[in-house]
Amino acid sequence: MTLTDLLLSQLTDPFRIVLLMALFVTMLRTQAATGTLLPLAAGMVFVAVILPTTLQTTLAAPLMQVIGVGLVANAILLAIIFAAFSLYQRFKG
Repeated sequence: MTLTDLLLSQLTDPFRIVLLMALFVTMLRTQAATGTLLPLAAGMVFVAVILPTTLQTTLAAPLMQVIGVGLVANAILLAIIFAAFSLYQRFKG
């Protein structure tokens, strides 16, 4: 499996997307106490590590490569979620 295939499979993983959306909602609820970047960064790393180590029995690539691509996929997905939330806030009025 190439890196592009691995990235596309992780970007379209519904479980990953739902976990990152829940992470974003949790960050919004605790933003006053914990801030924005630290919870998102910690959650992003957590999701990138926990998914390949617990859900799949056989990996398509070495574990560290899957985790690294997972970090990139999580960053892309969180950027999309953050942009969508920012647009929602702007048009909400």
